Amino acid sequence: MRPRLAADDDWPRIWPIWHAVVQAGDTYVYPPTTDEAAARAAWMLPPPGEVWIIEDGGADVVATAQIRPIHQGFGDHVANAGFMVHPAHAGRGIGRLLGETVLARARELGFEAMQFNAVVATNERALALWRALGFAVVGTIPGGYRHSSKGRVDLLIMHRLL
Repeated sequence: MRPRLAADDDWPRIWPIWHAVVQAGDTYVYPPTTDEAAARAAWMLPPPGEVWIIEDGGADVVATAQIRPIHQGFGDHVANAGFMVHPAHAGRGIGRLLGETVLARARELGFEAMQFNAVVATNERALALWRALGFAVVGTIPGGYRHSSKGRVDLLIMHRLL
């Protein structure tokens, strides 16, 4: 499995991941009822954003990520990214591979840091990965996420220098 930049025609293979992850209601703030057109508009970023995928060696996309400046102008030296691994492929190191790829790409693009604005505090697998990749929690939004099964839980802001 090798990460690569996504093309527009990869969206039909990204959508099942996006839909499965968002519909679960435990890691992303997008409404589970988001339709495909709105999901595509939110995920398939125009430049300077990039979308990455990992294929399983066949026709299936098993993970996707996006990278972009967190702000315009005077804040565009800090990257933001989002990651989704299809639930059926979780726990196989795919998220780590994609995370390492996106961090390296952010450095190549000249970003000086990366920040995540909404890591759900109950997402233990993501928290462990981001900490292992050098991220630290720099802020907490108490009760900032309405988890589908746990009620209100904290959202964490995580950051690392590149």
